[in-house]
Amino acid sequence: MHYPSKTFVKFLIVGAINTLFGYLIFTILILLNIRYESAALISTMCGVLFNFKTTGLIVFKNKKNTLIFKFIGVYAIIYLLQIFLLKQFLNHKINIFIAEALILLPLALLSYILNKIFVFSKGKEDKEQM
Repeated sequence: MHYPSKTFVKFLIVGAINTLFGYLIFTILILLNIRYESAALISTMCGVLFNFKTTGLIVFKNKKNTLIFKFIGVYAIIYLLQIFLLKQFLNHKINIFIAEALILLPLALLSYILNKIFVFSKGKEDKEQM
């Protein structure tokens, strides 16, 4: 039986904390009548700053601050997908809070993959299997 790597398990734990942080900000902004596009952008920007250190240090054991630009690039992709998916759910009259909750896990998994490959990648000999 193949078990998830330690890195992936750490990502799930840290990701849960990061996700709660971002979802809390998103929810507060929606309750303040901020448009969902802006709420998603602001929560993503705050999340990127919060997530960069926790993901880099705890999950990937990497302290390189220069990776922030690649990290921002990954989260720009995640943000665009988030807006696209939210719009699809809203077009089908699904509540914004439920829609955001439904897309959290798939986007978190995608962010793990993109971060592992493009931001915190190691040499071939150091890579772990997911």
